[in-house]
Amino acid sequence: MRRRRLSSTIACGASIATLLIVASARADAPQPPQQLYVYPAHGQSYEQQQQDQFQCYQFAKAQTGFDPMAPPPPTTPPPQQHNAGFFGGALIGSLVGVTIGAIAHDPSEGAAIGAGAGGLFGGMRSQQSRDQQQQWQQQQAQILANDRSNYNRAYTACLEGRGYTVD
Repeated sequence: MRRRRLSSTIACGASIATLLIVASARADAPQPPQQLYVYPAHGQSYEQQQQDQFQCYQFAKAQTGFDPMAPPPPTTPPPQQHNAGFFGGALIGSLVGVTIGAIAHDPSEGAAIGAGAGGLFGGMRSQQSRDQQQQWQQQQAQILANDRSNYNRAYTACLEGRGYTVD
């Protein structure tokens, strides 16, 4: 009876840890940048359009501080926590379990229960760390998208003021 309960506890912990690992492998696809199309509405020449587009590029860059031609500035990711993970948690849990099991006069069962619980909690801590990293990446992507949107609005306003249609 005791062995069956122990085996099901370990199997349940391993299943949950596996689900956490599989769920963390999922990643959201990045959005492509918005392409703007500029049409001369008042018969502007190609050379005039190129000059106007360059001047509006400079205007929008100065207004927003965003340069779509430059690579994004390097940002420092949040510090990684060095968690033990599933296997490290299982090892630590089994050591604690042996100690507790020795006090309760059954060190092998204590080690097995400790390994299952430690593996589960180690996997959960690793998942939390991955979630924080993913959240940080999403925030950085949102900041970049917002900066690009503001730039596009300024660029479009400049070109429309010079007689172009922008889509």
